[in-house]
Amino acid sequence: MVAIGDYNELEIIKQVDFGIYLDSDDGEILLPQKYVPEDFRVGDFLRVFIYRDSEDRIIATTLQPKAKVGDFAALEVKQTSNYGAFLDWGLEKDLFVPFQNQREKMQPGKKYVVYVYLDENSDRIVATAKYEKYLDKEPEGLAEGDQVNLLIAGFTDLGIKVIIDNRYLGILYKNEVFRRLEVGDETTGFIRKIREDNKIDVSLQRSGYAEVPDAAGQILQKLKAAGGQLPVTDNSSPEAIYEALGMSKKTFKKAVGSLYRNGTVELHPNYISLKSQQ
Repeated sequence: MVAIGDYNELEIIKQVDFGIYLDSDDGEILLPQKYVPEDFRVGDFLRVFIYRDSEDRIIATTLQPKAKVGDFAALEVKQTSNYGAFLDWGLEKDLFVPFQNQREKMQPGKKYVVYVYLDENSDRIVATAKYEKYLDKEPEGLAEGDQVNLLIAGFTDLGIKVIIDNRYLGILYKNEVFRRLEVGDETTGFIRKIREDNKIDVSLQRSGYAEVPDAAGQILQKLKAAGGQLPVTDNSSPEAIYEALGMSKKTFKKAVGSLYRNGTVELHPNYISLKSQQ
């Protein structure tokens, strides 16, 4: 069967005035003329995204949506109605979020993290902001120190909720974040701790000694680019250090200490410098 809400490789079987038809186990599927590549030939295979149009017909497109079935994504509300909200996901037909799938009443112009799925009853692609039940509860294949992809999902009193590798829920603690993050931001992080209850703590930098070589190399690169001096020291604020180097003050102190001990940098009251500059 054709995978609705996902990419499919389908064969071109004929051309008509308004597009081309692709072969599938569910019958012929139209790719409208505006999406037909110029150099196509009958018999070629095309990679297309399959969804339902405004008349509920299965249709193909070469556009790439911002999310497919099985994905978590932060999408903006285009409009609302008496039935729910409609999200911009990069296709002509907006993605529908029924009222019962909303955590709070969605507002036009605002972004929300949602999970995209195929509704079993209607066979239509819909989204839900109540995404927790679609996350994996057992962190299989994850280990402390692993580098992972993070999607910023929301904010709590404790910290920032993140979706890890499109599979797990994790948290970034407030006291370890020194840059502005917003819902929908995507960034790289590291598994800091996997707790006995399978809750996952993450950080934006490697933990422990493993972070020092990378951070030291980053400081050296910044020093060279800045002509040999940087206006940060052990006494600088965490925000100033993060703005200058993109790392926490704790990591900065470890890395600078390492560079100082091996004779690479000099420490001054208001700045650090490469030793060769002295």
